[in-house]
Amino acid sequence: MKKWMTMSMSFVLAAVLTACADHDHAKQQTNHKQKAQVVSKMERAKTVKVNLVNAEGKSAGYATLMQVVDGVKVRVYASGLAPGKHGIHFHEKAICKAPTFKSAGAHFNPYGKHHGFLNPKGPHVGDLENIIADQKGRARAEFITGLVTLEKGKPNSLLDADGSALVIHAKADDYRSDPAGNAGDRVMCGMIK
Repeated sequence: MKKWMTMSMSFVLAAVLTACADHDHAKQQTNHKQKAQVVSKMERAKTVKVNLVNAEGKSAGYATLMQVVDGVKVRVYASGLAPGKHGIHFHEKAICKAPTFKSAGAHFNPYGKHHGFLNPKGPHVGDLENIIADQKGRARAEFITGLVTLEKGKPNSLLDADGSALVIHAKADDYRSDPAGNAGDRVMCGMIK
């Protein structure tokens, strides 16, 4: 009788433990699904389209900025560029007056850093990787920057009171020289607001 009761208790205990494990697994799967849904909603809610114009004030492409877990995902398409590498940066103000685009201000730099990923005193939060235009002058790029956000109210938000701008330069950014990486003239601009 004692042996039978011990065996019965073992079976009951095993069944209870299995049920608890199944419940915990189901709960974890539900939590993962809920987190994925929250991230998905956040991404949909925090997407900004940026229309790029050239020095003549004509449409020259676009960019989309999407808030993701690691920062902001940037997708750029531009045409009419000289073949080769071009610096691209976030600038301080959402003002794109052709032909010089000086109206966009300096690089977005709320923390007072120096320019460049290779600069020991840098980078600006507005510093981005160079993009490359093909022989037909078209550039496509996609990257994530963890230096900025689309969340309002943060010092590194692209959506602050005066917005910001996405500016493409005539030459490559050397990632070191202050204040703009020797990237040359501003040849395209898009307002972020």
